Amino acid sequence: MSPSPQHCPRCGQPNQCAQAGAAAPVEHCWCFDLSIAPAVLDSLPAETRGRTCLCPRCARELPSTQPDQPAD
Repeated sequence: MSPSPQHCPRCGQPNQCAQAGAAAPVEHCWCFDLSIAPAVLDSLPAETRGRTCLCPRCARELPSTQPDQPAD
């Protein structure tokens, strides 16, 4: 089954992406103003990367497993 361009690959909720399914170029989307951490993108299933957008909530979250931080 292909990933849905209108749904978040992490949580399955609507991703609110202005570009998903747009017939013409989009001038603005919520994601244009957000820098998504590489760790969040790396946590996505490989088959969804570059094919569907995260929702705003998941785009702002860090993956649940993070490397241990060194003690000072």
